[in-house]
Amino acid sequence: MEDREIVQLYLDRNEKAITETAAKYGAYCAKIAVNILSSREDAEECVNESYLHTWNAIPPHRPKMLSTFLGKIVRRLSFNLYKSLHAEKRGGCAVNAVLDELAEIVSDSESVEDSVMRKELIGQINAFLAALPDEKRRMFLRRYWYSDSITEIAKLYGKNENTVSAALSRIRQQLRTYLQDRGYEI
Repeated sequence: MEDREIVQLYLDRNEKAITETAAKYGAYCAKIAVNILSSREDAEECVNESYLHTWNAIPPHRPKMLSTFLGKIVRRLSFNLYKSLHAEKRGGCAVNAVLDELAEIVSDSESVEDSVMRKELIGQINAFLAALPDEKRRMFLRRYWYSDSITEIAKLYGKNENTVSAALSRIRQQLRTYLQDRGYEI
């Protein structure tokens, strides 16, 4: 079923929307959640909860790209669950590495002023990513959107782990410089 048809099912408040969403995007959502949570059971909980959140969000929202809309919901729910499960300690989970790598660039606490500036920052980050060569942009997204491990990315692109790690480090530094040049305090 096409995305526009699935979205229409949500708009019509037809429960078949959830079934169709699960059939088309269940594995995609589960991959995102498992990468963040490292637990199939917790990931399944987040994916199921994401269907409820999607049901409640459409309407009023009418997403143009259902996969991105779902991915964003699953990521938010997964990171929220991760934070609640790891509130007192930071273990060796891969998500900690992802969060640590981005910690210098993006803060997880927003003031009122920060939330107003957030859309502009998102636009700047999108412009930066659009200017990257395709492979580097995809590696960055695999790591920081999908939370893929360095090992997974290296296998996917036929590179060794050190090469991928170094490339991601350079991209983060370029992003830092790019944002600082545009007046963002990092």
